[in-house]
Amino acid sequence: MPYRVTYRGQSYTFADLATLLAKASPFRSGDVLAGIAADSAVERAVAQSVLADVALTDFIEHPLIAPESDEVSRYLLESHRPEAFATVAHLTVGGLRDHLLDEATGSVELSALAWGLTPEMVAAVSKLMRNQDLIAVARKCHVVTSFRNTLGLPGHFATRIQPNHPTDDPRGILASTVDGLSLGAGDAVIGVNPAGDGPEPVIAVSHLLAELIERYRIPTQSCVLAHVRHTLTAIEAGAPVDLVFQSIGGSEALNRGFGIDIALLDEAYAAGLSLERGTVGQNVMYFETGQGSALSAGAHHGIDQQTMEARTYGLARRYEPLLVNSVVGFIGPEYLYDGKQIIRAGLEDHFCGKLLGLPMGVDVCHTNHAEADSDDMDTLLTLLGVAGVNYVMGVPGTDDVMLGYQSTSFHDAVYLREVLDLRPAPEFEVWLESMGVMQGGRLTPDSSQPLLEGHRELAP
Repeated sequence: MPYRVTYRGQSYTFADLATLLAKASPFRSGDVLAGIAADSAVERAVAQSVLADVALTDFIEHPLIAPESDEVSRYLLESHRPEAFATVAHLTVGGLRDHLLDEATGSVELSALAWGLTPEMVAAVSKLMRNQDLIAVARKCHVVTSFRNTLGLPGHFATRIQPNHPTDDPRGILASTVDGLSLGAGDAVIGVNPAGDGPEPVIAVSHLLAELIERYRIPTQSCVLAHVRHTLTAIEAGAPVDLVFQSIGGSEALNRGFGIDIALLDEAYAAGLSLERGTVGQNVMYFETGQGSALSAGAHHGIDQQTMEARTYGLARRYEPLLVNSVVGFIGPEYLYDGKQIIRAGLEDHFCGKLLGLPMGVDVCHTNHAEADSDDMDTLLTLLGVAGVNYVMGVPGTDDVMLGYQSTSFHDAVYLREVLDLRPAPEFEVWLESMGVMQGGRLTPDSSQPLLEGHRELAP
């Protein structure tokens, strides 16, 4: 269905909804690479004006990818809840923006609306919003999950310890983990990206972290970020797996490139639940996503990268995950060229995920060949903190020595908690206080000493 408009004597035609969404997207290198970006700022503004008048029902009546050929599309349509949609069914995209920003629309209303919105609706409305709009709405969305602690509560902010090592050396992994714990990090998860392939690293690292967590009764969870098939094999071998990880995407073709489908994810979800390792909850899945992954795999179907990312979130919520993480600047400058684009994309991803009811974290990061630096990352980190992000990464010194990119450090999380008066997960904070690391929501004057001196066996 084409969309046509005349502006200052010039006619503009957008062949279909996918084209309109792409042309209305804020400028980014990935859409230019795909050949679907607006040709000018004027065309982008015209497309946004047209998009504002599109009825929300159009997104249900005109799927961007035919459900007959794409299982993700089928699931997105099947999982849509008309009763939740009823309150906004009469609105346009522009009307939805006004509704979301209305002071009368609070956390309860947004939570009730989540399953009534499709990912495409959410992506569309984000294209009409300034950065401050994305922050204001996301801040109203509270998504609470739990496993061994409770994440996502208002006024709280968590971190993942990311203790990667280029050879999966247990001493290196433990050294980074102790470093993070000493600075109050690790309540979201202690998550290792293994350097080795296959189920063996999953088994070995899962045992290593389980022993640490159990020995010192740390109210947190561990995860080895390996392919889900390797995790399933590890579970069958009796490994103490807390969270089941997988990278996922917004189309069947992309997921096929990852070596997965919905049936395999369903199997992994059931396997994770069967272990019953959670103590305060059973949210057992951990997903990572990122703008540009569909384009890099040739699986984007001519759809802009931000809309494809939102479709990923629609699939993720099938599994009630504990954590969802947008690795926003990780894929590279081909998709998000500079700090400005990374900042915008991070706010979009957080907004879209939260509005769809997901517990969103963001890896505030960039590759070393991107036109971005630590000042850009400080800006995005602070904006996400104001927006109510559930968690970010904690990497020793910001430099991941195994993956070779720049992320956020343990000290960055300390900064955000201090300037925004945020606390760790409640159960984790009690543990930090018992270890002498934290008192009254702040680190003790020399927080590393009580942990290391009182429990030297933690150190490798």
